[in-house]
Amino acid sequence: MKKITTGLLILATSLTFAQTPCTGGTAGTFPCDGYDLMSRITNGAMGASGANDSWGWTDPQDGKEYGIIGLTNGTGFVDISDPVNPIYLGKLPTHTDPSIWRDVKVYANHAFVVSEASGHGMQVFDLTRLRDVTSPPETFTEDAHVNFFGSAHNIAINEDTGYAYPIGTDLFGGGPLFYNIQDPTNPIFEGSYATDGYSHDAQIVTYNGPDTEHVGKEIFIGSNEDQLVIVDISDKSNPVQIGSTTYPNIGYTHQGWFTEDQSYFLLGDEADEFDFGFNTRTVVFDLSDLDNPFYDFAYTGDTAAVDHNGYVVGDKFYLANYSAGLRVLDISDIASGSITLDGYFDTFPSNSNANFSGTWNVYPFFASGNIVISGDAGFTVVREAGTLGTEDLEQTKFAIFPNPANDSVTIASDSEGISHVEIFNVMGQKILDNALASNLSETINITSLNTGIYIVKINDTTTQRLVVK
Repeated sequence: MKKITTGLLILATSLTFAQTPCTGGTAGTFPCDGYDLMSRITNGAMGASGANDSWGWTDPQDGKEYGIIGLTNGTGFVDISDPVNPIYLGKLPTHTDPSIWRDVKVYANHAFVVSEASGHGMQVFDLTRLRDVTSPPETFTEDAHVNFFGSAHNIAINEDTGYAYPIGTDLFGGGPLFYNIQDPTNPIFEGSYATDGYSHDAQIVTYNGPDTEHVGKEIFIGSNEDQLVIVDISDKSNPVQIGSTTYPNIGYTHQGWFTEDQSYFLLGDEADEFDFGFNTRTVVFDLSDLDNPFYDFAYTGDTAAVDHNGYVVGDKFYLANYSAGLRVLDISDIASGSITLDGYFDTFPSNSNANFSGTWNVYPFFASGNIVISGDAGFTVVREAGTLGTEDLEQTKFAIFPNPANDSVTIASDSEGISHVEIFNVMGQKILDNALASNLSETINITSLNTGIYIVKINDTTTQRLVVK
């Protein structure tokens, strides 16, 4: 009982802000444009002096969303299935020492955690254990550990192939290590790549872009301090560089992400604001020919804040912009050399200067539209104003089953006829639109849907989350 009481007390004192709409340019004390505050948990409430990276996991069993946050002394897990009332479930302590650098990615319902702490290695944590937390916050133990390397700045995972890539380790000059994680609790080292030196960050994809010569290959795009490198790592025993490129006024080549058609790569330079006095600069490369990548153009933001990590979802680029918070850029016209500001949520309202305070990372990949922001403000959840949400579901009016589903799904109500059902994907695109006969039960054919998370909108008012397996 004492443990439960303590957990409830922590939750009650940690939710500094909850469900505050962005009105008149602010949500509470936070400057904003087009993004509402769902909730926030402070670093102190999670027993940490600071936070860094973040990622997410959606439970395939029931579609529940969980945020994962790197803390100075471990990795925290938060149930955000109700984003207005998040539950801090607990922490996986650091394997060795505290560190301000910690990074986490997810594959096959497991979290893989690295840190720059000496001797830390790679922790593996079974995320399905979060289903059984009854007295939060708990202190978790790792399910597996890799000690072949000690410190690492980062980790990337290609979920298509089941390989993890610790980056910036204390081995092989900081180049990527290759781990087969298809059996998540038994990672197998299969090689490394050190030819191009230290990699600070990377995205690894199974390539399906415009360069037909390389379609189907596993491609590493590395942000390597002073250059962008492109490496074919399909054969782990014989990785081969395909191309590399630079750009004007290099400060520190930090991190980047492909557009969804894999034609362009958006890069953040973490030092150019200091070295050259730029406002936030997003560097755009044309990667339509992987053998001949080139600098295309740069977008300059409206503040002097330093850019950190950025990710693409659909036609939007979600940027962790340190003292300027989350900035969301519209990249729908990138082929014409045009990027515009779509909106923002600033978790560091005191200034937007060139410094390393504020937002470290954002995670924009949840199907619900919830966006996790991590950094000095702790664990913050925001969402685009007016978008489909799941916390306001009218759960008692409609039932949806089975969920997860495969070939068909049934929607039923005991009081309201079902006249209209729409299904949206993670990018907000409408996939199905069915006008129905207002029966109390309707079965929808979903054989055309790929595996993943969807939002089902019923009668133009109620939304439900659907997992397709």
